[in-house]
This record gives sequence, structure tokens and C-alpha cells, in this order.
Amino acid sequence: MWQTYINAASLEDALAALAEHGEQARIVAGGTDLVLELERGQRAGLHTLIDITRIPGLDAITLDEKGWIHLGPLVTHTQAAASPLIQHHGYPLARACWEVGAPQIRNRGTIAGNLATASPANDTITPLMALDAVLTLRSTRGSRQVALRDFYQGVRRTVLAPDEMITDIAFPAMQADQHGTFIKHALRRAQAISVINLAIVLQMEGETVSSAAITLGAVAPTIIHATEAEDYLVGRRLDAASIETAAERAAAAARPIDDVRGSAAYRRQMVRVLVKRGLQTLREGQEKEGFPRSPVRLGGHTSPPALTESARLEGEHQPIVTRINGKEYTFHSGHGKTLLRLLREEAGLMGTKEGCAEGECGACTVYLDGKAVMSCLVPAPRAHGAEIVTIEGLAADQPHPVQQAFVEEGAVQCGYCTPGFVMSAAKLLEETPQPNRTQIEEALTGNLCRCTGYYKIIQAVEKASKQA
Repeated sequence: MWQTYINAASLEDALAALAEHGEQARIVAGGTDLVLELERGQRAGLHTLIDITRIPGLDAITLDEKGWIHLGPLVTHTQAAASPLIQHHGYPLARACWEVGAPQIRNRGTIAGNLATASPANDTITPLMALDAVLTLRSTRGSRQVALRDFYQGVRRTVLAPDEMITDIAFPAMQADQHGTFIKHALRRAQAISVINLAIVLQMEGETVSSAAITLGAVAPTIIHATEAEDYLVGRRLDAASIETAAERAAAAARPIDDVRGSAAYRRQMVRVLVKRGLQTLREGQEKEGFPRSPVRLGGHTSPPALTESARLEGEHQPIVTRINGKEYTFHSGHGKTLLRLLREEAGLMGTKEGCAEGECGACTVYLDGKAVMSCLVPAPRAHGAEIVTIEGLAADQPHPVQQAFVEEGAVQCGYCTPGFVMSAAKLLEETPQPNRTQIEEALTGNLCRCTGYYKIIQAVEKASKQA
């Protein structure tokens, strides 16, 4: 899929590699979209991946003296959703990040990567557009700032030059008189692409709207503002009549298409319904209803160990040296594979399963530097210098409490999905020893059981939590 994989030790090394390889290279942070595109042959001419995940300091979330929040290029969806700073001063973004995929996807996927992918259905673009975000783009030639509203040129098209990368995402922190929300409508509760999504940010003077931002996703080639609805709300109270009119004007701004997830007419109608719903929740102060105080992370708060120097991996010229289940491995092959296939085919560890190879089913869940991830979406060379735990390494002299509970509760049916479920559940109990049922369900949203045996699985995790 790729010829050269560079594990960069510094930002300077990453930018130098981008300058050297130009359009034949891409930055890898999460890679959850890029790996799939490469496997499907959708990235012709792309030969070099530049992995920045081991560069220290790029995952910071900070508030500067001017009142702007800054996100580094390695801030993941998990980090943003769980950040008190984002929850308090950028709630629409926190909500959007929590709605992305499932815990394993959120642990790898970054906000910067979501923005750069430039799909109109991507969830984090919509709230950041409503929050008036500004991006810093950097190359060896220097840096420049671009407003997010000017970043997109069409579907999956941006102003990003081949030798540039996003190094900072900034937006003004929401103040006490500002309120906002994000709503996603998809075909499933988790692991689903938006049919539509929207963000609303209102500034209030008492009960009157003084400014409004309503942004819509998946209803046009790029994320758009519903400008007529925004203008209409200014100077008005959020009563039933104004909310209804604003919702109708927002629907009129949509320019959707028909596709497999929904018709244009359906999307336009759902814009009206969801803008109305969003404005009503803001009026009633219920925008945070359903959002967890402490989102499940499955290890997503950990940072990988930094590299002392950049490593350029090209087959036998530079082997992949890693630790799996506490044992050191050296691989002279498998450089062009995913981590899933490296584990199965080179390491001979067959417990990690390939169910979908698209990050949908969770059967391939492993721990990468302490985080639960979908190994089918991780390039194999990312294992270089990493610490990996598979289902084979979960138990020591006796079964892990989760494994034992699965047996006792009859949670093992065909068994194919079981390793992934066990890995997710064990990581949940590691960070939350006594989870409630909602937390258990959230932790397992990335794991698919085709036997539809979720009741026994949840009971097993509950039992394991009590035994542990």
C-alpha cells in the first residue's frame, strides 16, 4: 500500500519529509480514513506516509491569554470529548467528538485529520465552523493562518498545499452569554456517518439573541452557514414562532443530494426538525442532556512514548522492532500491511480477528501504547518502538475476570467477536472499575456481535466488575 513509512521524532523532521516527497506523501495521525482509501486503491501515486503520532507536545489543549482555545494536530476525538476546557468553552465540539465512531476510532482519529479529510459529512468541521475556528498551516517555507470557512474548496478539496500540515486549530472560547449544541442524525447510534449534522452557537442579551451561527453538514459540497436563519434570529426571543421560522429558513439553505443514507427531501426535512429541536434545547438549557460527564476513553488519555530519532522504514532495510505482550519481536517483512495482518501473519497471534477490515466490527481490537484501537486501521510500521497487547497477553496464569465472566454467563456464542469484546471490556474496567450499565454499553459500541448476544455480554461485564 505504501513504499516508505517514516515515524517522525520531531515536527521539523515531518515537515522536511513533506517537502521532500510532496504530493507522494501524506501525514498520518489517526489514519482511520487514509488506510481504508489506500487499501481500496483510491490514493494512486501515494508512496510515503509520515507518522507524527510520537512527536511530543502536539496533543495539547490550551487556553491562551487572549481567550482562544488551541488544539494541537494530535488532539484526538477522545481527548476533546473528555476535556473539561472543551466541554465548558466549546461544548458543540466536545459533543461532536463524542458522536464520532466508537471509542477505538476516537482514540486514533484526530480533529486535524477530520478537518483535512474534508468530507461534508465529517462531524467536527460543523461545530468548529460555528465557533469561527482558524487553522495554522505550516511547511518548511513558513506558516500561515486560514479561517476554517476559507479552508474548503469542495468535496475533499482544501487550500492545503502538498508540503503543508495543520499545526494548530484555534477558536475563541465560548463565554457565559454564549450557548451552543451539536446534533448528529445517522442511521445508527454509533459507528455511522452523518445523514446530516448541525451546530448552533447563540449569544444572548437576556432572552434576546444578539448573534447566531447555524452550520449544516452533509447537505452541501462543504459545511455551510444557514445565513438567512442566523440573520433572522438576531434581535428576537426564542419563542415558538421564531424557532419555527428559523428552522424553515435553515432547511431552505440546504442543498442536499440523494444517496444511500437518505434522499435530498428527507435531509432537507430533517434539517428543519433538528434545527428546531436544537433551538428548543438551548432555550430550555438542556443542550447537555445525554452527554456523559466522563466519556468512556478505553485508554484514550495516554500518550505514546516519544522517539529519540526518526525512523524510516522500508522493508528489510529497516526492520520493525516492537514489543507484543511483553515480548520483543523483530519483523523483516509486513511493512506494507496493517497492524492486524502483521499480528496474525508475521507474529502468528491469531486471537485478533479480521471481521470487516474497515473499523466497523471491533473484532481486531488491541491495545497500542495503552489505547484500545482497531488494528485493521493502523499501519504495521506504527508498531515500531511501540507496546502492544493482544488477547493472548491479557491473561497471565489464570483467565482475566472478563474472560471468566464471559464463560460463566454464556456470553460466548460463535466466539468470533469475543476477543474484541473482552479487550474493550477489560480496558473499561481498568479505568472505571465499577462502571454503570450506560458506561458498559458505551464502551462496547465499537464491537459488533453478529449473533445478537449483547444481553449476556453486558451481564458478563457487570459480573466481572463485581468480581474485580
